[in-house]
Amino acid sequence: MNIGLFFGSFNPIHTGHLIVANVMATTTDLEQIWFVVSPQNPFKKNKSLLHEFDRLDMVEKAILDNNLFRASDIEFSMPKPSYTIDTLIRLQEKYPQHSFKLIIGGDNLAQFPNWKNADKILEYFGLYVYPRPHSAPTDLVNHPNVKLVNAPSLDISATFIRECLKNEHSIKYMVPEAVEEYIIRKKFYQ
Repeated sequence: MNIGLFFGSFNPIHTGHLIVANVMATTTDLEQIWFVVSPQNPFKKNKSLLHEFDRLDMVEKAILDNNLFRASDIEFSMPKPSYTIDTLIRLQEKYPQHSFKLIIGGDNLAQFPNWKNADKILEYFGLYVYPRPHSAPTDLVNHPNVKLVNAPSLDISATFIRECLKNEHSIKYMVPEAVEEYIIRKKFYQ
């Protein structure tokens, strides 16, 4: 099976993530999208990062009714910070019957050469890139293993959602209803 890997802290998962994943699963050759919940992004230091199991729970609640989606905790047992290449290798070893592609936003493409073993990721896995506001131009768009995917350009951010919660503003429609209920019940981000 051809699997698209959507990495993120998902702090929290929101409708922007789900729309992009759905476009990837329904308009490309990707047969399933796995949401890889990252315990710690090596490029981000986030004081408001919820525990990894809470974020995994939110992802599972968000994708419960979609058999094209799956949540992955593969990085929970790996050294931190997690590097994408190490996770890709671990997944390939664990699931040799699948081929994996990395899904990233266009805003990350210009910085992609700074990633650990970026050349190996391109060579052995490849990138599926969705549009993001304020993406810097890069020659990587011409790479044979980079596929640009036409998807809605949504500027929903987890940072904005957390700020809304902190200020007791509604997050309705920004996150799935089950995620909103879970966040409110657990009093996250307040």
